Amino acid sequence: MNRIAVSISRGIARVTDAALGPYQTAVIRIGFAATWLLFLLREFPHRQEMYGPDGPWKWDLAQRLVADNHAFTILMWSDGQVWFETVYALAVLSALLLLVGWRTRTMSVLFMVGVLSLQNRSIFMGDGGDNVIHLMAIYLVFTRCGQVWSLDARRARLAREARARGDLPRAGAQDRAGLVLWAVLGLLLAAATGAGRLSPGWLMIFWGLWAVQALWWAVGRLARTAEPRILLDVIANAVHNAALLVIMAEACLIYATAGWYKIQGSRWQDGTAVYYPLHLDYFSPWPALSDLLASHGTIVMLVTYGTVAVQVAFPFTLINRRVKNVLLAAMMTEHAVIAVVLGLPFFSLAMIAADAVFLPTSFLRRLGGWVARARGRLFPPGARKLPGQRAEGPRTSEPAEDPHVGFTA
Repeated sequence: MNRIAVSISRGIARVTDAALGPYQTAVIRIGFAATWLLFLLREFPHRQEMYGPDGPWKWDLAQRLVADNHAFTILMWSDGQVWFETVYALAVLSALLLLVGWRTRTMSVLFMVGVLSLQNRSIFMGDGGDNVIHLMAIYLVFTRCGQVWSLDARRARLAREARARGDLPRAGAQDRAGLVLWAVLGLLLAAATGAGRLSPGWLMIFWGLWAVQALWWAVGRLARTAEPRILLDVIANAVHNAALLVIMAEACLIYATAGWYKIQGSRWQDGTAVYYPLHLDYFSPWPALSDLLASHGTIVMLVTYGTVAVQVAFPFTLINRRVKNVLLAAMMTEHAVIAVVLGLPFFSLAMIAADAVFLPTSFLRRLGGWVARARGRLFPPGARKLPGQRAEGPRTSEPAEDPHVGFTA
C-alpha cells in the first residue's frame, strides 16, 4: 500500500508541479498560428468568395446551418461588409500576435474566435487541415503555450532581472497593457452579452476565462501570502497538462483512424491508391513531377503500403522513443512531399504542426539554439545596444525559473 501511495503522490506531483512540454506547446502554438496566418494572407484576395456575405455560400444559408448545428461564429452577428472585414482582420492580427507570443493567454482565445468564426461561416472551404486547426485552436486556449519562444517569456525574464536589480517599477505600472486589454475585451464581451449574441454555453466559457484573468491579477497583486498563487499555479498546470494530453491523443486518433480506414479500401490493399490522385488535375500543381512518380509502379506501391503502415503503427510506437522518432520523421517527410506533389501546403503544415507535439525536447532545445545563433549573426547585439548598456550575447528563451508562468493578459 505504501508503494502505491508513493507512486500516486509522485504522479500527482508530476502533473501539478509544472506545465509539461513547454517546448512542444510552444512549437505547436507557432506552427498552427503560422499555418492559419499564411492561409489567411494567401486567400486575402479571395476572402469575399470564401467567407464574405456575397460568397457562393450565402449568408442566409449559413445562418440556417448555424441555427441547426449551433456552431459558434461571430460572422453571423451581421451580414455587413464592414463587420466581415473587421472579423477577418481580427483573425489575421490574433494569429500574428499568437505566433510571436504576445499576451498568449488572450491571443489564444481571440485566435480560437477567429478560426471558428471563419470556418463555421463556410464549412465547405478547406482541405482537411482546417479540421485540425479547428480542434487545436480550442485546445491551445487551455495550454500555457507562452513559456518559451515568446514575447511573454522575454517579458517575464526582464521582470526577473529587474527584481534582481531591485529596480522593478511599482505594482500599478507593471502591466498597463494587460489591464487595458482585459478591460477592453470585458466591455466588448458585456456588449455582446447585452445584445444576446452569445449562447449560454459560450457565455459561460468567455466570462469564465475573463474572470480567471481578473482572479490571477488580483492574487498576484493583492495576496499577502504565496499560497493563493501557488494554488492557481497548480490548477493551471493540471489544466495545461490535461490539454497537452488531449492534443497528443487527438494526433494519434487522426493517424489511427486514417490508417484503419485505408486498410479497408481495395485500392490501398492492392497498392495502387497513391496512383490515382497523381492523375487528378486538382492535385497536380507540377504535372511533370506527378507523371514521373506515377510512372514507377514500385514507388507507388511502396508509398501506398508505407503510408498505411506508418499511420497504423505510430500510436503503438510511443512507448519506444527511437522507433517513434523514426516514424515521426517519416510522417513529416511524407507531409512535406504531399505539400509539393499534391499542392496541399496548408494541410501538410497543419499536420506537421500536430506531429511536432511528439518531437524530443533535446531536439527542440537545439533548434532554439540554432535559431538564436542565426538571429545573433543577422542582428548583432552591439548594433542594438543603447548608450550605457552592455552588449549581450544571443539568448534563447528558457522556461522561467519562477514557477508562476502563464495566465498573463
